[in-house]
Amino acid sequence: MNEVANVALELNYHYPNKMGRIILTAMEEIMGRHGVNAVLNLAHLHDLVNNYPPNNLSLDFTFEEVSAIQQALDDMFGERGGRGLALRAGRETWKYALKEFAPVLGITDLASRILPLGMKIKIGLEVFAETFNKFTDQRVRLGEDSRGYLWVIETCPMCWQRTSEKPCCHLAVGLLEQSLDWVSRGKRFRVEEVSCIACGDDSCTIVISKKPID
Repeated sequence: MNEVANVALELNYHYPNKMGRIILTAMEEIMGRHGVNAVLNLAHLHDLVNNYPPNNLSLDFTFEEVSAIQQALDDMFGERGGRGLALRAGRETWKYALKEFAPVLGITDLASRILPLGMKIKIGLEVFAETFNKFTDQRVRLGEDSRGYLWVIETCPMCWQRTSEKPCCHLAVGLLEQSLDWVSRGKRFRVEEVSCIACGDDSCTIVISKKPID
């Protein structure tokens, strides 16, 4: 395959429109519509201003758009402020994603099932990974080591074509934090990104503690 074809393939990664719409709607909960529009303008995504993607599963929301939105948060609010907003947006994103995808995946009652907590967490992570692998071009694989469960993103939209000195996939961290809160019915887990493609690593790896903090 020639170089031009390789480049074309590299640019052909997408989320479904529904997920793009969820992310922007979640951001609006935190920042308001004017705040989201300001971020979109800074990210040069003018076509999305007051025009969120349609609520369907068509793969049209590009990784470039997801990444540009995350970068614009940092550019507008600074690294620390952008991180905080992205984490909050990730948590809000989970609430909308649960409503849209849980019925499709048959996990609407997972949080209330009488199972050991560790088993529920593991099942939840497996289903969440399956959601991304089935409906998006984001590729997630699960692992486990002495630190905890590993959420390994092999093609990552949050840091797509970005460079950073520190892991910067904060939206994914916030999403996982809130999903674990739901599965465990209110318990908090340590969730930390320890490697990031934007930092030159092979994957974006998020470590999830096996035991709740409290």
